[in-house]
Amino acid sequence: MSQAPVDRSASDAVAARRRRIGWGVLLVAAVILPWLLPEQGYTLRVACLILLFAALAQAWNIAAGLSGLISLGHAGFFGAGAYVSTLLLINFGISPWFGMVAALLFGALLAALLSLPTLRLRGHYFALATIAFGEVMRVIGNSWSDVTGGPVGLSVPFSQPSFAVMQFQSLRPYYFLLLVALIITCLVFERIRRGALGLRLRALKNHPDAAASLGVDTTRAKFTVAVISGAITAVIGVLYAQFMFFFDPDTVFSLAGISVRAALITIIGGMGAVAGPLIGAVLIIPIEELTNMLFSSTAAGLSQLVFGAVLIAVVIWQPRGLLSLLTRLGGKR
Repeated sequence: MSQAPVDRSASDAVAARRRRIGWGVLLVAAVILPWLLPEQGYTLRVACLILLFAALAQAWNIAAGLSGLISLGHAGFFGAGAYVSTLLLINFGISPWFGMVAALLFGALLAALLSLPTLRLRGHYFALATIAFGEVMRVIGNSWSDVTGGPVGLSVPFSQPSFAVMQFQSLRPYYFLLLVALIITCLVFERIRRGALGLRLRALKNHPDAAASLGVDTTRAKFTVAVISGAITAVIGVLYAQFMFFFDPDTVFSLAGISVRAALITIIGGMGAVAGPLIGAVLIIPIEELTNMLFSSTAAGLSQLVFGAVLIAVVIWQPRGLLSLLTRLGGKR
């Protein structure tokens, strides 16, 4: 009777070792990739976008994947981070590295203010509240022209390329910067998932009433991950601003372009798992770029139609995410 637990623990150890080897190979490949591509090429730029939106989706996954808080307002944190850092650079000459810290704190503050009145909402009511938050931030960005530049947007001031101002002549430093941001976000996700907070979050996600009756402080647990998710999302917004050099309220506060995209990447890849946003970003961003390249000049809206049709087909094919498919295929070997 004792043989079964021993065999199970041995198989778990083998599976964990395989996962570590797989992550190591993936990391080595990610480090080598930019050296195989032209430093100012389109392919490397797409790779940077994959890393950026994978990090954004992972930040969204911290809240939605672990606690079930389906937010459609993360664009509010994303855009706030981009504006805070850029305005500090324009008005006070403060380095984006310090602007990143300010964006982190401001994103956490916004998430806390949003969470206090909304965390008791459930399901689509919480989602609607977060949509309203994102739209309010977009309206503020468009209306407060004296500060934000209004609909005209903001341009990051060009400086002599250097690490201090987070501006580089090549795309490779941006790639590695975004890779580090993705790795840190993934580590934060795993740290929460494996810790005591992760256990509480899984309990309230699957059985919220039972968890509350057993003494789990559901509001505090959800508040914690919501603040962490919002803070990291604001930092990703800073990296977006530095990478793109120009942005406007309708771009960085976009419901479809930021909030829904982060959700789609995570859902299609696989919610609640660290690999889900990575798989989703590797699939969605190249497909989006490819459809734009092939169909945008053919007819108005055709590229979006094709892209949407592909996403619908993937969701119907694998409603639990592509990670579940890969897990099943790996289990058959």
